[in-house]
Amino acid sequence: MEASSLSAIWLTLKLASLVTVLLLLVGTPIAWWLSRTSSRWKGAVGAVVALPLVLPPTVIGFYLLLFMGPHGPVGKITQALGWGVLPFSFTGLVVASVFYSLPFVVQPIQNAFEAVGERPLEVAASLRASPWDAFFSIALPLARPGFVTAAILGFAHTVGEFGVVLMIGGNIPGKTQVLSVQIYDYVEAMEYGQAHILAAGMVIFSFLVLLALYGRRAYKGWSR
Repeated sequence: MEASSLSAIWLTLKLASLVTVLLLLVGTPIAWWLSRTSSRWKGAVGAVVALPLVLPPTVIGFYLLLFMGPHGPVGKITQALGWGVLPFSFTGLVVASVFYSLPFVVQPIQNAFEAVGERPLEVAASLRASPWDAFFSIALPLARPGFVTAAILGFAHTVGEFGVVLMIGGNIPGKTQVLSVQIYDYVEAMEYGQAHILAAGMVIFSFLVLLALYGRRAYKGWSR
């Protein structure tokens, strides 16, 4: 395997790991709010979170590029803080990936929180547990299967990104050239042998991810 392929694999794993952690941190309060609120804004917030499920990656990448570019609102802030602009940097990839993979983390956690129901939290409140205590000692442990599913989906979806990362990160070896972009480069250069190695690895990885998800569900069904 070529050095560029190894570099792309390492960068992809680094990106997916960091994005998964950030998604869990960002997605958990959003999922909790969506599962508990009766606000009229619930539908709008849920729709915004789910947008990456229906929008083409190029559309998301285009608007993120405008927002984070030198003339966009985010770009102006980052430049004022001395951080430069985020597009065509690893940080830009992280930001774009968090937005693009958000529904794959928020929705499983939201479903898990909704499955917990009101009763356990009411019992905790009757025992004078604070909302924070009830959340950390009751809701989180009971929703753990949802967090596992969210982490797996968030990681796998980030690994498989192409359109968004290409538009935001470009194709800079060692900096923004992730695995999916490396495969694209090999195909363009007609190096099908190298492309096949990486693509086959992605197929195996995707199969193992789905096997882990469906295997867990099947096991839970058998154990009942």
